[in-house]
Amino acid sequence: MIYSLQKASIVLLFVLAVITADATETTNQKRPVAIDDYDGIVDVADPQLSPDGKSVAYVSGDQVWIVPASSGPGRAVTPADSAASDPSWSIDGQWLYFLSDRSGSSQLWKLPLAMPGEAVQVAALDLPLHEIVFSPDQSALLISHATAHDAAAREGRSEPWVIDRLQFKEDEDDGYITGDLPAHLYRYDIASGDLDAITSGKYEETEAAWSPDGRSVVFVSNREEEPDADYSSDIWRIAADGSADSLVRLTTGTQTRQLPAWSPDGRNIAFISAVDGVYGIQHLAVVPADGGDVRILTEQLDRWVSDFRFSADGRWIYFLYDESGAVHLARVNLQSGKIETLIGSQQVVTGFDVDRSGRIAAVVNGKYDAPEIYLRIGSKLSRLTKTNDAFLASIRLASRELHSFASADGTSVDAFITRPAGAEGPLPAILDIHGGPVGQFTWGYDFGAQFFAANGYVVIQPNPRGSTGKGQSFINAIHGAWGVIDYDDVIAAVDHAIDLGYADPERLAVTGYSYGGYMTNVVITNTQRFRAAASGAGHSHIVANYGHDIYQKWYHWELGEPWQNSSGYARMSPLLRADKVSTPTIFLGGREDWNVPILSAELFYQMLRRRGIATRLVVYPDAHHSDWSDEFDKDYLLRIVGWFDSYAKGVEPASP
Repeated sequence: MIYSLQKASIVLLFVLAVITADATETTNQKRPVAIDDYDGIVDVADPQLSPDGKSVAYVSGDQVWIVPASSGPGRAVTPADSAASDPSWSIDGQWLYFLSDRSGSSQLWKLPLAMPGEAVQVAALDLPLHEIVFSPDQSALLISHATAHDAAAREGRSEPWVIDRLQFKEDEDDGYITGDLPAHLYRYDIASGDLDAITSGKYEETEAAWSPDGRSVVFVSNREEEPDADYSSDIWRIAADGSADSLVRLTTGTQTRQLPAWSPDGRNIAFISAVDGVYGIQHLAVVPADGGDVRILTEQLDRWVSDFRFSADGRWIYFLYDESGAVHLARVNLQSGKIETLIGSQQVVTGFDVDRSGRIAAVVNGKYDAPEIYLRIGSKLSRLTKTNDAFLASIRLASRELHSFASADGTSVDAFITRPAGAEGPLPAILDIHGGPVGQFTWGYDFGAQFFAANGYVVIQPNPRGSTGKGQSFINAIHGAWGVIDYDDVIAAVDHAIDLGYADPERLAVTGYSYGGYMTNVVITNTQRFRAAASGAGHSHIVANYGHDIYQKWYHWELGEPWQNSSGYARMSPLLRADKVSTPTIFLGGREDWNVPILSAELFYQMLRRRGIATRLVVYPDAHHSDWSDEFDKDYLLRIVGWFDSYAKGVEPASP
């Protein structure tokens, strides 16, 4: 999600707060977060334990690093002038494979570790590689590819788009999906350079994985008569040589299945399963590799599962799940179904690896920390990296608390409240609503909240119904009722902050991006309590996007067709209540956003402008829904803070 705030041309004057341990000690000077700290936190991701368990490879700042598993500093093993990712150890631990764009596109490279040496390119394909999927003996790569989908093929297009697909939009490139060839699976032999097709035909295959003996491949595909009609997908198996008579369908039904992985003995295939592709809780499931009944392993947990790994002996599956503002690491026993949480509490685990001895390398955000690599041996969790310590030591962090409170119907809801350091008394407050809607705010360093707080605001970040940390019924509550019960929840969060004496009820602002932008539109059409609003890429008139954005399947699944359920579409369209708005509102979005097209902002802006309500429209050129440039992200944040300062705080705005 992209966070929010003010104008590129506005100059913010920050008061540098000097915090000292005592009157004579000045070495501990800290300052508030500023806009130039936007990229102050360096991401840490993709930990991979070496075969001997003595080292952990990981990615940080577009470089691959290695840190000792015992103690000691990490070292970058790829240069800073190229982007590297996806580290993978050789079977004997003598080489480290990774993807790098140093030759012009993302290709496979390897670096010798036994003795000093330069990295050498292993594969030179005509297509970029996005991940390393080695065969068990590391002699071949498994690739999912469709040449007609390449962005390069669309540059300088002079021909019309001819469309006959039901699902014809995607939020990338020019936005249109035409009659392009589907993505198929290929085996790339590293020694010979041969690229052999494993699958073919009109259907698309993704998320493929090798069997432990290298003889079979499992993948995800929707092979119904109309694959674009819904979110269903199934797990399929085929021989690695692509023989057509070896194709076996392992699952059936309307569920959404993804990310299949073989057990070490090749007898079972685990995968993520959900009853639907929108609100269904993602569960960990397993099916026999030869076909049979599917077992859901995490149903009793009733939490959103996002990643998993088999143990080396195949007895356990380790996985991540959302839990009330945290993301925990757990494992489930395949035989007994017993679930054990291994890394929990107020922590967010974003990636992990497990070696043969059961040691775990994980990326963990502490309560206030940025991501770092940790090692878990037995029950002991030790930190290995200090990537972001220097930055965090230089800034004055706002406090961050997790509160629980009752919504209008008595349901318990959580919200993070971030307060400026040293805050006293009620302050101007920002209701910040997350996107998704299926997602959650979590523990850990949050630049958006810290930046708001540094500008004098209390930041209220609720996890209303629709969020992932409290189970299936909590998510399902918004089915067919966007902006109804979750509206009650976000308003209850504001009331709670006011009751605590944190938020000034006369100086309230509201913002959010994507579904959070939609909810911002809902808020301003339901109440006049907020002095300012900033709506980022938020839906306003649902029927106007039917067939225009990427959510044709979603609308059909949840609301049906507009001509059959016009009242349902109208009920969930805040634009149709624009006559109720008195809140000064700024609308922002990307010009090439096909997830939530800028049309929604343009419509709402025009309505408010026509009515004489203070409003502004900001459109970012060549920008999709996400992956904006840092400059656009910072401009977005600055503009929203400027808007809030003017209308919620009553500060005289700077000249545009």
